[in-house]
Amino acid sequence: MLTLAVQAVLLFIVTTIDDLIVLSLFFGRGRGQPGTTRRIMLGQYLGFSAILITSLIAALGAQRLLPQEALAYLGVIPLALGLRAAWRSWRTPDHDDEAQFGAKRVTVTAVALVTVANSSGDIGVYVPVFVTLTGGEVLVCCLIFLVLVAALVLAARWIASRRLIADVLDRWQSVLFPVVLIALGIIILVTGGAFGL
Repeated sequence: MLTLAVQAVLLFIVTTIDDLIVLSLFFGRGRGQPGTTRRIMLGQYLGFSAILITSLIAALGAQRLLPQEALAYLGVIPLALGLRAAWRSWRTPDHDDEAQFGAKRVTVTAVALVTVANSSGDIGVYVPVFVTLTGGEVLVCCLIFLVLVAALVLAARWIASRRLIADVLDRWQSVLFPVVLIALGIIILVTGGAFGL
């Protein structure tokens, strides 16, 4: 159970590290507005819940529709996403998340929509992991994820007041995210015996 919890925490961190930067930008944008933390928290929960529910439905469908030996090949998804992220990072190293936001007030809807748009690739990461777990293990992962969403928002609020940290995370997430996704895909492929590995 401890191993599962550690894996869930690491998976959450890897898939949401870019959200940390985006949420920090929301906090910067909403500085001085009453209720900013509440709106960002609610928006993040709504967006992340949509991603989680979609991942659960896709994983359930994959388990029911695909033969057991084919499930290991779902490791190709995070591998491809990692390679794509690495390619994009290499091709366009200078990016500005602030360009996503207008000068409007921070709203629950805006946070939820940006969370879904920014994390839609997470479905491709969660589904291959979920299909390899039992129902109880998936439930534990989901509960850990939901607790960590609050921690993510609070960490973003803290970071928003420390620009140097936000800059460092922004610089390294473009390297860390692809590397971990590629590693996750390879682990799923190898442990599942895909391609005779």
